[in-house]
Amino acid sequence: MDSNVRPATMARINNKELAEAFIAEQVKLLREQIGDKKVLLALSGGVDSSVVAALLIKAIGKQLTCVHVNHGLLRKGEPEQVIKVFRDELGANLVYVDATDRFLDQLAGVSEPESKRKIIGKVFIDVFAEEAKKLDGIEFLAQGTIYPDILESKGVKAHHNVGGLPEDLKFDLVEPVKLLYKDEVRMVGKTLGLPDSMVYRQPFPGPGLGVRCIGAITRDRLNALREADAIVREEIGKLPVTPWQYFCAIPDLQSTGIKYDENGKGERYMGWACIIRAINTVDAVKATVPEIPFDVLCKMRDEIVKIPGINRVLWDISEKPVATIEWE
Repeated sequence: MDSNVRPATMARINNKELAEAFIAEQVKLLREQIGDKKVLLALSGGVDSSVVAALLIKAIGKQLTCVHVNHGLLRKGEPEQVIKVFRDELGANLVYVDATDRFLDQLAGVSEPESKRKIIGKVFIDVFAEEAKKLDGIEFLAQGTIYPDILESKGVKAHHNVGGLPEDLKFDLVEPVKLLYKDEVRMVGKTLGLPDSMVYRQPFPGPGLGVRCIGAITRDRLNALREADAIVREEIGKLPVTPWQYFCAIPDLQSTGIKYDENGKGERYMGWACIIRAINTVDAVKATVPEIPFDVLCKMRDEIVKIPGINRVLWDISEKPVATIEWE
């Protein structure tokens, strides 16, 4: 039987009891597969790689080394959370690499979306490969492949960049959640004790804020975007029913604003517009726009315009199609 095909008899993991049974089975299988060898994992902090990391820590402990590459395009607080959860709480071997300057220097002046994605992907591969070569005795590479990845991309999860690693890094793959759907991965993560902020993390593209800082990325606009994104996630996250996804984008576009000094004297200046985006979807093929209470929009507006460089807040009500979910 093809190991990449989910058995028709496999029950959906939709409760803690089934999740516990899955975890017990995977721990046994992982120990059998890995033995006393060492495993490397690119830990992004997303739910898939985080659940794989937690499973492997439970199964083989210090035989796992996690590499968390901060490309400077993560959301506010994400690198700190990865370090806190995995190094401090779970005791993982965690290598943290702050490659912010390396990524942003390579991206300077690049505005074409696909070129930005390729640069981010290539630099990630380079950084990850460099860290891998510093480690001795690694024989396995863990990967956060889930079942939709197999169905849609022939088993290779592109944002983990496995297919782009140098040829001299010959690893056998470890993919413990490859037959699970996203909701099942979340249930397993919850049962493993990962925090809700990680288990129910908003969908986030591989290039991170790089595709939401529209046009050529500058550090000041990227920093403004990171702060605005934190406000949007916090305020919309308080709603009784939250949309499937919500975030903001800041295009490389400026308009006239006005600011006042302590004496009430006004001065015109050029500032960016922050665009709030919220959508509902079942399969990400089509997306609708939910209503956001106007008082919530106003509260976000009042906080976002305090961020240096931003003077307008817009609400994107475009559906998919014609618009895509992300702006780039």
